[in-house]
Amino acid sequence: MRLRALCLLTALLLLPAAADASNVEDTLIVGIQSTKTTAIRPLAPIERDFMSIYDLMYDGLMFINDDYLPECALAESYTHTGKTWTFKLREDLYFSDGTPVTANDVVATVNWILNKVKTAEEAQAADPSGAAYDKGYYMNLKYFVTSISARDDRTVVIKSSRNYFGFLYAMTFPILPAWALEMDNPPGTGAYMLEYFQPGEKLTLTVNPHWWQTQPQVKSIQFLMYQQPSQVIEAYEYARVDAAFTRQIASAQYKSGTTSLALDYRTNQLECLLMNHSAFPLNSKNVREAIRYLIDVDYIARQIYNGMVERTNTPFIAGSWMYNDGLDAYFQQDPAKALALLDEDGWSDTNDDGILDKPNDKGESVMLELDLYVYEEPDNDVRLETANYIKDTLESYGFKVNIITVSYAQASQKLGAGAFDLCLASYAMDVCPDAGFMLIAGNTGNYSRYRSTAMTDLCSDLRNQMTQPDYQRVLMQIQEQFAKDCPFICFFYRSGTVLTRKMYTTVRDVRELQLLRGIEEFRE
Repeated sequence: MRLRALCLLTALLLLPAAADASNVEDTLIVGIQSTKTTAIRPLAPIERDFMSIYDLMYDGLMFINDDYLPECALAESYTHTGKTWTFKLREDLYFSDGTPVTANDVVATVNWILNKVKTAEEAQAADPSGAAYDKGYYMNLKYFVTSISARDDRTVVIKSSRNYFGFLYAMTFPILPAWALEMDNPPGTGAYMLEYFQPGEKLTLTVNPHWWQTQPQVKSIQFLMYQQPSQVIEAYEYARVDAAFTRQIASAQYKSGTTSLALDYRTNQLECLLMNHSAFPLNSKNVREAIRYLIDVDYIARQIYNGMVERTNTPFIAGSWMYNDGLDAYFQQDPAKALALLDEDGWSDTNDDGILDKPNDKGESVMLELDLYVYEEPDNDVRLETANYIKDTLESYGFKVNIITVSYAQASQKLGAGAFDLCLASYAMDVCPDAGFMLIAGNTGNYSRYRSTAMTDLCSDLRNQMTQPDYQRVLMQIQEQFAKDCPFICFFYRSGTVLTRKMYTTVRDVRELQLLRGIEEFRE
């Protein structure tokens, strides 16, 4: 489910001790899935794996380091006064065609992104059908940039509606030449440039001779494209490629060995059980908490998802500087506590039918019954398996649960209208660590209809913090409030795997959309 949001976090340890894959030399061949990309358009990506290709070709003002903190990239430095941010570009920056990078290119790139959002919003407002229009992958930039200008060739001035530490995470969008924004294969500022592209078949990158850092050891990266995920795995098994990107649950069977590595990475897909606070009986915190204490999320992660996940109890990634790891007591499975909460809320089995009930406002007996909506991804039934597990678990403690399978479009409609009890869904989290979109009352991603003055105040306070320690402090408080209120249940971030016979990186944090991160600085 493509729900734009705000967050991407933590680091993975990359090298399993038992693995001994050979180091990459000057060429790497990678297998990916691609059926839709017919042109190189870094500001309008349409396939996940191509984002990792674009990451090698296009740099931003900032980048996110191994500790998931923003650092300067094309920007040499930045300052801020109030809501005005000033970025100074590095000297002697060039695009891959040899033309200089100027502040006007940054301004033109940002305005192109903002205009795309504005055009889509205007079209959507004028369309009575309520059709969704493409606002672009970098649409969240509209929340950070009020205006942008070039003071001189190396100085960019951005006025922002949000004056806080999270602003720097939004400055990681790719910078393109002002004259090439509507072109296919625009020149970039990254370590590599396009040499050859046959859509659906093959793409080759070579070293960008004008890159602003030390030239990479790996001179050529070839990408072979396959239509199905299984074909990508097969290409790796038969050594047609040196490495392969996969998110298939079945890839959990591939373990690092003496000649191969399985590098797990966290995706930006946060799996959740949403609970509608505006629907009886989930308007009761006791019922929501009881559900949280009954569901064994570790079992779901281990048995249904085959461990292809990164567990988290909040919308932030466990193990990162942003995660509050002092809240475990709220999230541990505890059936006895769940039953006590239900009893406190007035639920009991008065007619011995195995289903809890209680009188409603009219004095009529109502069952503890919930409709659980679930939609699936193509060729992947793990979410439906999860729904069946939740049904079986809750029913063993007196709930009645009806599983209703729907399409993605139907699920979106149900969530938007608040016409559900429970829903298994996922958020596609963005780079900035700010979950206000799903926690502030009335915000677009708050499908659970959660309302908390305390949480809204905390999210607003977060957006006034300019230093990382202050930002971290408020994030800890937000997660504590999340644990107390139980707006919904976070399960985990989905994970994927890079299978490779050639080690190409030493970074700690290989991430979705940056699966070859570190290859540009790898040295034998």
